[in-house]
Amino acid sequence: MAFEMSFGGTDDENAELRKLHAEVLENPDEFEIWEKLVRAAETQEGGLNRNSSPQAISSTRSVYDRFLAKFPLFFGYWKKYADLEFSIAGTEAAEMVYERGVASISNSADLWTNFCNFKVETSHDPDVIRELFERGAHCVGLDFLAHPFWDKYLEFEERLEAYDRIFAILGRVILIPMHQYARYFERYRQLAQSRPVQELIPSDRLAQFRAEIEMEGMQKPRTELEIDRELRARIDQYHLEIFSHTQTETTKRWTYEQEIKRPYFHVTELDEAQLVNWRKYLDFEEAEGNYQRTAFLYERCLVAAAYYEEFWLRFARWMFAQDNKQEEVRNIYQRASCLYLPISKPAIRIQYALFEEMSGRADVAEAIHEAILMNIPSHIETIISWANLQRRQGGLEAAIEVLTVQIDSEACDLHTKAAAVAHWAKLLWKIKGSADEARWVFKENQEWYLASKHFWSEWLFFELQQPTSAATESTQQTRIKQLHNDIRQTSHLTPEVRKELTHYYQVYLLERGGKDTAKEYMELDKEDNGPYALQARMNHDGEAVMRQRRHS
Repeated sequence: MAFEMSFGGTDDENAELRKLHAEVLENPDEFEIWEKLVRAAETQEGGLNRNSSPQAISSTRSVYDRFLAKFPLFFGYWKKYADLEFSIAGTEAAEMVYERGVASISNSADLWTNFCNFKVETSHDPDVIRELFERGAHCVGLDFLAHPFWDKYLEFEERLEAYDRIFAILGRVILIPMHQYARYFERYRQLAQSRPVQELIPSDRLAQFRAEIEMEGMQKPRTELEIDRELRARIDQYHLEIFSHTQTETTKRWTYEQEIKRPYFHVTELDEAQLVNWRKYLDFEEAEGNYQRTAFLYERCLVAAAYYEEFWLRFARWMFAQDNKQEEVRNIYQRASCLYLPISKPAIRIQYALFEEMSGRADVAEAIHEAILMNIPSHIETIISWANLQRRQGGLEAAIEVLTVQIDSEACDLHTKAAAVAHWAKLLWKIKGSADEARWVFKENQEWYLASKHFWSEWLFFELQQPTSAATESTQQTRIKQLHNDIRQTSHLTPEVRKELTHYYQVYLLERGGKDTAKEYMELDKEDNGPYALQARMNHDGEAVMRQRRHS
C-alpha cells in the first residue's frame, strides 16, 4: 500500500517524508505539499545516485509517479524525473520517462526540445534521432514559440553537415507564423542561392516560370545562364511573397500571443484578462478555418486552462462540428473527465454521457452518471439527467426507478430528495399524462419536505399549469386554494419564501379568480406587505434563533 512506503534516508529525513506523505494523502489536491514531498524524496541520502539505497530509489520513483499522475502537465518535473533516472539507472530509464512525459503533455515545445537534446547526446544513430525530431515537429512545430525546438533540430543536422536536410527543414519553418519567423527566412534565402532550382519551389510552379521565360525569350533569345538568373529572380520573388504572407499571419496572432502571460500549466487560477484573451484567440483561429492550427491552439489553451470546464466543453463542441472526428471528440471528453476536471465539476461528464448515448453506448452513459453520484451523491442535475437517460432508453418505469432509489438513499440530502420527488411527479404528468398520479406523489411526500422551497414551488406550479374549463375551474380553484393554505400554514418555509409563493397565487386570483377573489387578494397583500408584516417576520426570526440556541 502507498501509505506503507519505506523510505531510505536518515531518521530525520524519514520522519519528514512520512509527515509530508500523510499530508498528501489527506489533501491530494494541494500542489505545494506534493512539491515539498518530491523535493524531500529526491534529496534523501544527500541526493540520489546509482549508489543510493534501493528503498530511497524506490520511494522517490513512487512519489514522482504519483505526483505526475496527479499533475501530468508539469513539463519541468518530467525533465527532472528523467534527469534523476539518468543518474540512477542510465539512458534507457531516462528515455522511458521522457516518453511518458511527451505522451502526457504532447504539445510542450520545452519538453520535446529537452527530449531531443537528450537523444542527440546519448544516441549515435542519426536516423533514430531524426525520427524523434520529426515526432516532435508533428506535435509542437506549429507553436508560436517553437524556435528553441527548430533551432535544436537544425543544429543536429548541421553537426552532420546535412545541408539538404537543413534546407528542407527551413522550407517548412518559413510557412509557420511564429515569433522568430524572419531569421529563419533570411537563412533560407541565403541557402537558396546555392541550391538547385528543383529544390526551391514545387515542380509545377517551376515549370510555369520556365515556360514564361521561354515565351519571353522568343522575342529576345537568352543564354542558359541568363535563363537561370531570371528563373532564380522569379523564385526569389515567389519566396518574398511567402515571407510576406507568413509575416501577415504572424502579425495577426501577435496581438493575442503577447497577452498570454502564463502559457504553461499551474494549479493557481488564471486572471480574467487571460481567460478573455484565450476566448478571443480561439474565436480568431476558428474563424480562420484551418483545422490543424485551431486544434493546436485548443491544446495549448488546455495546458494553461486545464482546470476550466468551459474550454474543454468548447473544444469538444468545436471538434464535434468537424467531419469524421468522433474518436477525437471522445478523447477530449475522456481527458477532461478522467484527468483534469475534478468530479465537483460534473457538467462536462453529463455532456460526455449524452455523446456516448448518441453514439449508441447507453451503458457507458449510465456508468458515467453512476461514477458522478459515487462521489457527489446529492447532485440533483446528475440524478435528473440519469433519470431522463433511462426514460429515453428504457421507458418511464426505468426513469422512476432511478429517482426512487435516490430518494430512498441515505447518501442523498433532503434538498436533493425533494427535487427528485418533484421530477418524479413531473414525469408522471408530462410523460404518462396522469395529473392524478403526479398529485398523489406530491401529497404522499409532503410531510418529508415541509421546509423545501423546491418541493412546494414545483407542486404549486404543477397545479397552476393544469388545464381547466368552465366546468372544472371551481374544482381546480379549490385544490390551488388548499395547497396555498398548506404553504402558508403547514409548511416550514421562511416568511420570504411563503411571500414569494403567495405572489404566484395572487396572480392566479387576478387572472382566473371569481367575483370575491379581490377580497382574498387584498387580505393576503395586507398580511405580507402591511404594517404587521415586518413584525411577523421579526417574530419568526426570533423564534428561529431561540430554536437554534435550544438545539445547541
